[in-house]
Amino acid sequence: QVHLVESGGGSVQAGGSLRLSCAASGFTACMGWFRQAPGKERDRIATISSFGVTTYADFVKGRFTIGMDNAKNTLYLQMTSLKPEDTAMYYCAAAWGGYCGTLRTSDFPAWGQGIQVTVSS
Repeated sequence: QVHLVESGGGSVQAGGSLRLSCAASGFTACMGWFRQAPGKERDRIATISSFGVTTYADFVKGRFTIGMDNAKNTLYLQMTSLKPEDTAMYYCAAAWGGYCGTLRTSDFPAWGQGIQVTVSS
């Protein structure tokens, strides 16, 4: 079973940047980043398949980039132009089967512990 560990979170001012990392062990066919703010549902941010095909939620297009360092078996999320509404707990996740870009939160069986991102105004 895959094991996921996030790192790189923290606090930044609006307009700033952060880079999140997710170290993975074991095989993953699809990986994604999600976030959840207090009192809100967990939203899908972006996914990347084992072939490098990516998808993004509309609210992060042009600001966030998902990538995979295959040599290090590490998933990344580069976040720029951060907004206060980006404040949330961020999670990486892994899934198998189906089409990566269409998988929903409930389709991901493996999750990291989550890491806090706080953006101040």
